[in-house]
Amino acid sequence: MADDDIITSGKPTGLPVIAVVVPCYNEEEALPLSLGRLMDVLDTMARRGLASVDSYVLCVNDGSRDNTWQVIADSHRSNPRVKGISLAHNRGHQYALLAGLMTAMPVCDAAISIDADLQDDPEAMIEMVEKFRDGAEIVYGVRSSRATDTWFKRNTAHAFYTFQKRMGLDTVYDHADYRLMSARALELLSEYGEGNLFLRGIIPQIGLETAVVTYERAARVAGESKYPLSKMLSFSIDGITSFSSRPLRIIFFVGVALLILDVVMGLYVFSAYFGHEAIPGWTSLMLSTWFLGSLILIALGVVGEYVGKIFMEVKHRPRFAISKRLM
Repeated sequence: MADDDIITSGKPTGLPVIAVVVPCYNEEEALPLSLGRLMDVLDTMARRGLASVDSYVLCVNDGSRDNTWQVIADSHRSNPRVKGISLAHNRGHQYALLAGLMTAMPVCDAAISIDADLQDDPEAMIEMVEKFRDGAEIVYGVRSSRATDTWFKRNTAHAFYTFQKRMGLDTVYDHADYRLMSARALELLSEYGEGNLFLRGIIPQIGLETAVVTYERAARVAGESKYPLSKMLSFSIDGITSFSSRPLRIIFFVGVALLILDVVMGLYVFSAYFGHEAIPGWTSLMLSTWFLGSLILIALGVVGEYVGKIFMEVKHRPRFAISKRLM
């Protein structure tokens, strides 16, 4: 089938068509293994009468530098139910995921997003579809435990969710991007036009009926993690500054507290001056200068994050561009 071919069939009136959306970045090692597992789960759902035999896997190549797209193309030739799109260049996990969801939206009854590393249990998709057929429009995949994580990974992840919650960001604890969304939920998601994507914060705002499926997270089937600590920190900052103004409010209250402290220090200085007491000024002056200078730089950095977000949003640039399609 040609790269420019696009599905034009309508939604079925019988069993639901399920699209499994898989963002891929340099996953040539993991993808052949994960595609087999995902197709097996779709076949199981078809045999149980939960999903249509037309259900499919949609791989999104996020500008990979290895042979990921070739793996997708070969899989499509051997099984047309494996479909693919390739972004014109690397845009990041959230944009690749959105591109896949928006591509699948017109030709599915529900879409399930899952990473290619299969750390999220594919078998949980069966329960997700059952809850979808019972009326849930968004079903979150939530980890039942973090026993397989290292101490560092487990504690930094918990700090990640706790910090987001305290900053006013509404996210589902221990949920990444493993979820089912109905066609209606996808249509509502398409109306959110921000360029700074943080789907874990956007989707809870949609407000449809939700459900939760718990599962045990496994090790990667192959390859290396694409989310080191630096990316997790950047991801957290993007989420907070995209959905909460609380850091700006914190800066305001810190400024008020420092103003009160300045008044107290002023009273002390005048008292010492008129009382003819010796004031060791150099140490206190230097400490206060460095302390206030650091706070000012931090405050400028936080404000700069928001100004940068505004700068990018007002451009209204396309969030992604699809260069190839195998549908």
